[in-house]
Amino acid sequence: MSAPILNIVLYQPEIPQNTGNIGRTCVAIGAKLWLIRPLGYKLDDRYLKRAGMDYWQHLDWEAVDSWHEVQQRLPEANVWYLTKTATRMVWDAEFTRGDILLFGSESRGLPSAILNELPPNKIKLPMTDLVRSLNLASTMNTVAYEAIRQFGGLET
Repeated sequence: MSAPILNIVLYQPEIPQNTGNIGRTCVAIGAKLWLIRPLGYKLDDRYLKRAGMDYWQHLDWEAVDSWHEVQQRLPEANVWYLTKTATRMVWDAEFTRGDILLFGSESRGLPSAILNELPPNKIKLPMTDLVRSLNLASTMNTVAYEAIRQFGGLET
């Protein structure tokens, strides 16, 4: 299997439908999905399968016990921390193939210890103060496709 175009990392995701939709996008773009435990659902959850449809069998994915484990496995990858507390916008980042896009859980986001690892790499999508947060799957899709746009699209 060739190297993934991106590494999508979900830190303790809680909603199976989001993970299923993100998995489908990962298949579409050739990204690897990393799930950091604990998960808010079982991997055989019917909502996960329904959202991922019949694409899950084609998904390059792995469940791990910690963010540190992902870092050890991908030591050379550039990490982008997605958080609404960032001051830098997604399109100001300079994405490269193989980057890590790290997303927090739906209700808690990323812990401050992780967010403070590399402050210049904290990025966000713009939104008004009327919205507390954006949907995880929608955010991941937007950021992943911006990254792919920046480095020239998918190899087909």
